[in-house]
Amino acid sequence: MSNNKNTSPAPLLPPLPPETTPELADDFAVFIDILGFIPNSLLTMQRKPEMVKGFAALTKGVMGEGSVVDGGFKRLIAHFASRAAGCQYCEAHSLIAAGIHGISDEKVAAVWEYQTSPLYTQAERMALDFALAAGSVPNAVDAPLMEAMRTHWKEEEIVEILGAVSLYGFLNRWNDSMATEIESSPKALGDEVLAQGGWTGGKHVKE
Repeated sequence: MSNNKNTSPAPLLPPLPPETTPELADDFAVFIDILGFIPNSLLTMQRKPEMVKGFAALTKGVMGEGSVVDGGFKRLIAHFASRAAGCQYCEAHSLIAAGIHGISDEKVAAVWEYQTSPLYTQAERMALDFALAAGSVPNAVDAPLMEAMRTHWKEEEIVEILGAVSLYGFLNRWNDSMATEIESSPKALGDEVLAQGGWTGGKHVKE
């Protein structure tokens, strides 16, 4: 994980007010439901409204109604994929979304001890290992890990799990390259839960 606390560049592009693009109100609402606010990543992206619309549609497809994998757990998947990629903005965002979508405070707080905590099942541990491997560059998913995933998860579930990894793969690259400034609530969660593992907010925290 990158710890760039002493290097805090201004965002490549600043976020725009949400009212800049009124036709995106429904798309922004998708993310208010997920996070409780419109993230700066989307407020920056609205310079190309069709990108926001496309990303909102993909987000609903991966995370929305009709899912077979628990929605909160898929946010934990996203957290581990983001941890592997080193995007501290997305690490905090995904974890706050996990809590909003049903993951208990205790389970969130135990995220660094997932391999030993009784709050995590063996199937969940395997999926989180998979997320770390799939989010790494170069990719670290190998034949034994694939076989272990098939032991614990059905095909449709594996598609959703990898969908969450891939969805956040886009965000990891967007937010780290943009140096998107992190909002107050995910920063507070990062400071409370993730700092014990070395999280600082990095380039996403402005001095």
